Amino acid sequence: MNIQQIVDFAQAETQTEHYRPAAEKILKGDPEQSVRNHYSSPCGQFNSGIWEGAVGQWTVNYTEHEYCEILQGVSVLRDSEGNAKTLRAGDRFVIPAGFRGTWEVLEPCRKVYVIFEQAAN
Repeated sequence: MNIQQIVDFAQAETQTEHYRPAAEKILKGDPEQSVRNHYSSPCGQFNSGIWEGAVGQWTVNYTEHEYCEILQGVSVLRDSEGNAKTLRAGDRFVIPAGFRGTWEVLEPCRKVYVIFEQAAN
């Protein structure tokens, strides 16, 4: 392993993937999203990159643990009981595996994500 294996997000030439949540998950708007997954571990359980989302709301069901750092925009994360947390640029947080609820983008959002997907038992 050497310095060439270090992944510098600012210099990465990762392809951007554009997508939308499945139609049955969309609650409002047209939440087009994109991801630039700059790093995937050889085992496939660890991933990191940049995510962007357009205004809209959709349901989420996390099977992975995710660290997020909001770079721009405003989103609201709601749990299945309706409790809400507003997320803004500069916020850093972890969403544990098993979280269910909704993600709503109020202003176009951009975040750094780091995901760990536990192996199935």
